[in-house]
Amino acid sequence: MLEDRFLKRLSKKARKGLRGWPIATIAFYGPNLSQATKVAVGIVPSENAAVEELRDWKVERGDVRADPGIAREILEFIEEHQARSVVMTDGIIGCPHQEGIDYEGEWCPVCEFWHGRDRFTGQRVQ
Repeated sequence: MLEDRFLKRLSKKARKGLRGWPIATIAFYGPNLSQATKVAVGIVPSENAAVEELRDWKVERGDVRADPGIAREILEFIEEHQARSVVMTDGIIGCPHQEGIDYEGEWCPVCEFWHGRDRFTGQRVQ
């Protein structure tokens, strides 16, 4: 129960909206639209700047969104980089594997769900 406070704090920070720079961006990835197995957090120092710091967390089983330990580490990362605003995706925005790093070609061989789908909507594009 004590760990649950980190999950609540993270959600609260994201709901506050733009409060200044730097901004922390939080994006969830998974093998389908219901299970997030990876979360990536980027720090954008100022408007029109690229991501300066990037870190990700992964789970083999379960969902990263339900892991209070990961939420705590994300909060620590955000605080360490003094992010004043947090932007978080509403859902899962694609496969957790990276093209050219984890696999070659257009589609991930592990995450068949995403074959022919728009990564932001999950809808079929082909």
